Amino acid sequence: MATLNKDIFGLDVENHELVKLAYDTYLANSRSSHAKTLKRGEVRGGGKKPWKQKGTGRARFGSTRNPIWRHGGVAFGRTGNENFTKKISKSSKLLAVRQALSMKNADKAVFVLDSAVKLDGKTKSAVKVLKDMKLEGKNVLAVAAEKTPEVLRSTNNLPNVKLVRASYLNVFDILNADAIVFSPEALKVTEKWLLGEEK
Repeated sequence: MATLNKDIFGLDVENHELVKLAYDTYLANSRSSHAKTLKRGEVRGGGKKPWKQKGTGRARFGSTRNPIWRHGGVAFGRTGNENFTKKISKSSKLLAVRQALSMKNADKAVFVLDSAVKLDGKTKSAVKVLKDMKLEGKNVLAVAAEKTPEVLRSTNNLPNVKLVRASYLNVFDILNADAIVFSPEALKVTEKWLLGEEK
């Protein structure tokens, strides 16, 4: 059985501020800005003054596309060019991932496959592995050193399994998984990456 590095899986996480920041950063950087509203100059119509300036007793208006009118333009609406991205330093990101893994390990949700386990490209073999580990029906984050064709074919049709390369681990996927399963090779890559030993 593989031994988990205490510098990655054994941290004492007293507060979750950094993990929360990394989680929010992931969501913010995944956000798109497709929403767009029409300003008063972009709404169709409204060229004619609705009524004369004086003598009607009503408020003066120059266009039916005024933002305070129904079907008018939108004041200060979305332009489609909003930038929602957030930045977090590399060292903070790596520490947040280590903290998230430590939290999951404390909940006994981190598993390492036996070196004898090999996926042959069939979904049935991946299902058997999960069944043997008593992880059926759980949201599983499978961590591999590389996304080989065999591993991809074995896990692609499993809706509750998300496959990720070891060097692309992130706080969002870690916290949303019920269980995290590492291959022995992925565990080595993860240790080198998170401890700064990667070339």
